[in-house]
Amino acid sequence: MEDSRWDGHIHEECGVFGVASAPTGDINPAIDTFLGLFSLQHRGQESCGIAVNNAGVITCRKDLGLLMEVFDEKKLRSMPGNSAIGHVRYSTTGAGNAENAQPIAVSHFKGNLAISHNGNLINAGALRHEIEQQGGIFHSTGDSEIIAYQIVRERLRSSSIQEALKNTMHRIKGAYSLLAMSPRKMLAARDPNGFRPLSVGRLRGHYIFASETCAIDAVGGEFIRDVRPGEIILIEDGALTSIDSGLKANPSFCSFEFIYFSRPDSVINGVSVELARRKMGRALARECGADADIIVAVPDSGLSAAAGYAEASGLPNVSGLIKNRYIGRTFIQPSQGRRERDVRLKLNPLSANVAGKRIVLIDDSIVRGTTSARIVSALRDAGATEVHLRVSAPPFRYPCYFGTDVPDRDKLIAVGRSEQDVAEMLGADSLAYLSHETLSRILEEEGCPPCTACFSGNYPLKLPNEPDNRLFNKPIINLFGK
Repeated sequence: MEDSRWDGHIHEECGVFGVASAPTGDINPAIDTFLGLFSLQHRGQESCGIAVNNAGVITCRKDLGLLMEVFDEKKLRSMPGNSAIGHVRYSTTGAGNAENAQPIAVSHFKGNLAISHNGNLINAGALRHEIEQQGGIFHSTGDSEIIAYQIVRERLRSSSIQEALKNTMHRIKGAYSLLAMSPRKMLAARDPNGFRPLSVGRLRGHYIFASETCAIDAVGGEFIRDVRPGEIILIEDGALTSIDSGLKANPSFCSFEFIYFSRPDSVINGVSVELARRKMGRALARECGADADIIVAVPDSGLSAAAGYAEASGLPNVSGLIKNRYIGRTFIQPSQGRRERDVRLKLNPLSANVAGKRIVLIDDSIVRGTTSARIVSALRDAGATEVHLRVSAPPFRYPCYFGTDVPDRDKLIAVGRSEQDVAEMLGADSLAYLSHETLSRILEEEGCPPCTACFSGNYPLKLPNEPDNRLFNKPIINLFGK
């Protein structure tokens, strides 16, 4: 399988969930973690895992596949404990194999440790090289094991796991929202930029952590607040303590969380994802309206923006594409040919609604344009007389190094091409994007300063001369077979 970080498609982020039970625990952390992860399955469909702490003994079950493929009720009930952390993964660095599944669980001189991590380090290659030069051995090719190794190394010379995590945060650079579980404690930490979301809530007297608030809702929990950029939260003996990492916070939240990644029923950094997308749709209509009869959204990612576009334009918003919800997300397929086949299976035009109509087609983004071209062609085959493509994000022109799989520039359709050029390549009558300035203004007005580096090229962190998180993506050789 080609390295997924650079295969030309936008991929999901990972998702993390954790349950830190109070001393008088009356819950099954493994089951609640499974349910929380199930609500985050959209963030990663490649592998999943759950680690459980049972009286100081940490056990971990993980594998390739969806949650329902890896776990069942019998397996979950065979994992008793007082705390648990879990993970769903789509690889941004490291190959897509079982060795890279999370959580990462290790034993060391002072105890046990398990971590779940969402994000991407920009200095992972340098850290890995340093550790290997000192005799360190890695089992995976992802950067999460580097974080675990660094925490353990700091723990051997620190008085507590929270001190070790704090010291680690001063060494790692990039995007990370992570959960760490030791025999007696659970910790949550977020990088100083807050690239990736992470929330804390309560569940029947216990603390829970989740990449999105929809997962807290799904288990019947109560959202408390977001973990702040640069903050460490410690749960010990049922009590919550906030720890300042000493790193200066510089909030630059990933704008693509609001455009596409997060579920519309989530609240990220205090902002409703659904309402943010509607605002983007309304702004898109005002900036670049089209003379058309109806609006058609690309489901599901374009639905909210299309609703906003309809509100501002007055055009009817109709169902023009029917989604087969039994087909997985198309980008997880290993070959382009199979991916194109699954696009045909996944989206089918509703001829009765689109025939003879001039259409405004709303989508959240265009990367290489393959899927967009196929959808435009299908609508024309179904009888649409015009297709005007409107995108609720700016054009992708730069790669991302913080966990979003925006590929190299030579694979991005917008690089070096005008909107008219791209429209012709896609077979559309016209094409327009939401402007970078408008997107930034919408999120900033919500008190959520965004990272828009994939659109503007202005990275909030200084990048290494060569993005060293690609240098260690070497295959793991399994000498024992499967």
